[in-house]
Amino acid sequence: MADFVDRARVRRNFHQVAETYAQADVLAREVDGRMQERLDYVRLTPEWAVDLGCGPGLSLAGLQARYPGVRCLGLDQEAAMLPAAKPQSAWRRWFGAHAAGPHFLAGRAEQLPLASRSVDLIWSNMLLPWLEEPRPLFAEALRSLKVGGLLMFSTLGPDTLQELRAGFADGYAHTQRFADMHDLGDMLLETGFADPVVDMEVITLTYPDLKALVQDLRQAGASCAMEDRRRGLMGRQVLAQLEQHCQALQQQREDGRLPATFEIIYGHAWKPEPKQIADGRSIIRFGKP
Repeated sequence: MADFVDRARVRRNFHQVAETYAQADVLAREVDGRMQERLDYVRLTPEWAVDLGCGPGLSLAGLQARYPGVRCLGLDQEAAMLPAAKPQSAWRRWFGAHAAGPHFLAGRAEQLPLASRSVDLIWSNMLLPWLEEPRPLFAEALRSLKVGGLLMFSTLGPDTLQELRAGFADGYAHTQRFADMHDLGDMLLETGFADPVVDMEVITLTYPDLKALVQDLRQAGASCAMEDRRRGLMGRQVLAQLEQHCQALQQQREDGRLPATFEIIYGHAWKPEPKQIADGRSIIRFGKP
């Protein structure tokens, strides 16, 4: 079967955990904090900021604290994840809003309800693993950003949950497919962004056992949503092999806990001056030497 993301399954996963997600996804909160710190080194004074895959909007408070007066929009494809306090049904209503608080829309990151060259900062924390591929999001971000605007994102790399994957030999997908950081940098350039910076770090969480790891992933809406995942119950033999594999990993550690690796990739890039007009003709700029 083709290696595709089951978008309907993604939505079901997050719909099921919408009410408890804000407390459950510890990793997303940790990564958000580290992304916010990286803004210390970025010269930007945004008037408009958009959080793609915002969930309950946890990133927006930090952005508003950092940039007083910024207008923020949170967008998520699963409406149940969005805060109910300030729903907005159309981009027009948000764009004309004068309220200080963030506003929210349900929609897809690959089809942004934003006018071209209308926002200064597009932020996305841990959304990319749930998309078929990053390029449509990158293209929409480039279209929506003003010249000099910033795209900043985090995602998961190929070493994520390597301990879990190594315990299976049944030919099915058991985690999402994760893009390599070098490929992401190439995609940003191909899309038209300038000066991309992509780097990574590894965060290792530990759990008392396999059951606790699986429960944590489910509560964060992070169960596998690939088309080639196993659809039925896991067989006894497959489960026994997985548990044996995890127990062996625990025995290798002094604390006896099960490690789970998360390769965190951070990226940012800028929207440059256009090199062509809409009909394909090149723009030549003249200035003083």
